[in-house]
Amino acid sequence: MRGWRRLAATVLAAASTVASAHNYHMGIADISYNAVTGSTEVVHTYTGHDVEALLANLYQRQFDLGQEDSEAALRRYVDKQFYITAPDGRRLRLNWVGIKVDADNVVIFQEIEHTRLAPDTRIHNQLLIDFLPSQKNTLNVQDSGAIQTLFFDHQHTELPIK
Repeated sequence: MRGWRRLAATVLAAASTVASAHNYHMGIADISYNAVTGSTEVVHTYTGHDVEALLANLYQRQFDLGQEDSEAALRRYVDKQFYITAPDGRRLRLNWVGIKVDADNVVIFQEIEHTRLAPDTRIHNQLLIDFLPSQKNTLNVQDSGAIQTLFFDHQHTELPIK
């Protein structure tokens, strides 16, 4: 009986440490034109446990992002919450390249084949913002050496590039 109390106390202490250890939620993405391939590349980086908590909340089960079905669930979410719209209003096709998962982060790779983003292209980025009230996403757009930085939060989920 005493062992169970000690185990329960340890589990509760660990859970409260994890819950309080991470109060600021942020993601970063980079969009750049690759002159060699003629494609626009998108790389997102988010905190792994935030992504896992989001998926668990959405689908009511635990996820292992190293598994194919977990990647598919993440892809469905990303396709809904992150997209790029051309100046004429049509959505550009973002191809899913894949993900890289380590102990701390989830890195998502996408590309728009044979396309260079034009001025007035709009970026919609609501990744994790719909789930975590304090989520802030930074997005850097690089083309021909110039870098433009956009900041996304609850009030700003869609912004134009110059």
